[in-house]
Amino acid sequence: MSIFRARPPAKPTLLLDDDVVRITRWDFEPGADTGHHVHGMGYVVVPMTDCRFLLEEPGGERRVDIAKGAAYRREPGVEHNVINAGKEFMSFIEIEYK
Repeated sequence: MSIFRARPPAKPTLLLDDDVVRITRWDFEPGADTGHHVHGMGYVVVPMTDCRFLLEEPGGERRVDIAKGAAYRREPGVEHNVINAGKEFMSFIEIEYK
C-alpha cells in the first residue's frame, strides 16, 4: 500500500470510548476520505450535515445521499472507503457498539 494519499484525510474526533460504545465525530472537507477500513463492530451513523457519500467498496463504487439527522445502522464487517462527494463540508457522528 502506498504511503501517499490522493485525497485529503477526513478528521476523526473521539467523543466517548467506554465499555459500551465508541462515539466518533467525522468531519470531511469536499473530497476528503476516511481511507479504506473494515468495521470490527456494528455501528450507527447520524449525519450532522446533509451528506453526499461516495463509497468505495469491494464490489465497486456507489453514491449515497443522506439527509442531516437521518440515521442508519450497519453490521460488523462492512469494508469501505467513505468519501465526501459533495461540494460542501460534511460531518457525521459514528456510534460503534461493543
